[in-house]
Amino acid sequence: MRLARDHIAAGHRWTVDLDLEKFFDRVNHDVLMHRLGRRIEDKRLLALIGRYLRAGLLEGGVATPRTEGTPQGGPLSPLLSNILLDDLDKELERRGHRFVRYADDCNVYMRSRAAGERMLASLERFLSERLRLTINRSKSAVDRPWKRSFLGYTVTWHRTPKLKPAPDSVSRLKAKVRERMRRGRGRRLTTVLADLQPLIRGWTAYFRLSEVKRVFEDLDGWLRRKLRDVLWRQWKKPRTRMRRLIALGLDKYRAWKSANNGRGAWWNAGASHMTCAVPTRRLRRLGLLSFLEEQRRLAYSA
Repeated sequence: MRLARDHIAAGHRWTVDLDLEKFFDRVNHDVLMHRLGRRIEDKRLLALIGRYLRAGLLEGGVATPRTEGTPQGGPLSPLLSNILLDDLDKELERRGHRFVRYADDCNVYMRSRAAGERMLASLERFLSERLRLTINRSKSAVDRPWKRSFLGYTVTWHRTPKLKPAPDSVSRLKAKVRERMRRGRGRRLTTVLADLQPLIRGWTAYFRLSEVKRVFEDLDGWLRRKLRDVLWRQWKKPRTRMRRLIALGLDKYRAWKSANNGRGAWWNAGASHMTCAVPTRRLRRLGLLSFLEEQRRLAYSA
């Protein structure tokens, strides 16, 4: 990802975002075995890989032979994909282009949209003729790098770009948090937070290369509000809400007024009476992890 950022900083501010249509399902066995034959002399090993590729698919209890593609999730498939797409790397290097590739995800960086459009058309011909692969035109595009993503990251639009999590990555994280919180209705907040800790740690570990703190600050604020939302829903009745708010330090009049305001849970979760009654320090004592602090800890320890 840092290499991609460096290419953009060098003035290549258009990207050819290449998406191969159903790559692991469409790998041509003959083309792949031919390229393996260039590197492997042991005929027994080649025969074993061939059997691995042709292993039947089990659908509805019936095995059907495989004529193309590699088994998704198989430990050998990523290695085979890199061997096949090595021709693409060599071709881009021969032409002197700046690019990054991971498995079937590839971005080529250009200085203009016109050059990017020509590159996309050229790569479409190359992949079709040389590797029997098809570009997914609906997902491939020539666009500004900050409008596209690569492996979950994107960049800022500044002249010196910075890495940050892509909006789609943030949306998927929020969907996972919502799902875990729906499962946690009725549970103690400490249990919900313990369930969220592995998710927060794993997500921030993946995005530890990010150079923009705003995304993590916004996630921290959003998660705190979601937790207060959970509490407000658990309290259910105005009488219970009033009693809980008083127990958490609010005066009786403010607690009564807040408990009977008739607003929804999300509004109340962001209101001052809930931020005062359930401040960040209280949530931290219950086990809340900070996205920003975790990301900074991992980034500085790298």
